[in-house]
Amino acid sequence: MKNFAIAFASMMLLLFIPSQVFTQQPSAAASGQTVSEQDIQLMRSDIRSAKKQIIAANMQLTDAQAEKFWPVYDAYTQETTKLGDARITLIKDYGKAYDAMTSAQADDLLKRMTALDKSAASLREQWTPKFRTVLNGKQTALFFQLDRRIGLILDLQIASEIPLVK
Repeated sequence: MKNFAIAFASMMLLLFIPSQVFTQQPSAAASGQTVSEQDIQLMRSDIRSAKKQIIAANMQLTDAQAEKFWPVYDAYTQETTKLGDARITLIKDYGKAYDAMTSAQADDLLKRMTALDKSAASLREQWTPKFRTVLNGKQTALFFQLDRRIGLILDLQIASEIPLVK
């Protein structure tokens, strides 16, 4: 039952991500559809809220643990939000360059993408001991499993909406 709750809640996150948010695909650009920065921030806020609910439902923390855990989680989320900002900028830059991308632009985008992936892994490494001060080893592992799975689901949704380099 617990696995079903995780899967269901994770799939619900996907409902918050319309395709035009992440890239200007030719069909969206041709029809004049745009998504405002305010819309993007609202959707990101909704995703963070849903993610927090999934974490809360699956961590099963005592009141004492929760009191210590959530401030650490919120600080971690602030850091991951900075990476999300950089990812959105990267995706927007890709969308702008998509129709007439040069090899140099493609190289730059690839370097930036790789740097973001490294930063995300580094961030998890930096924050593991911080979570470990408020959780036991198994709980810390569970948190990072949940965090990573949710991230992978979101990455898959985003990737499915971004056209390949032409």
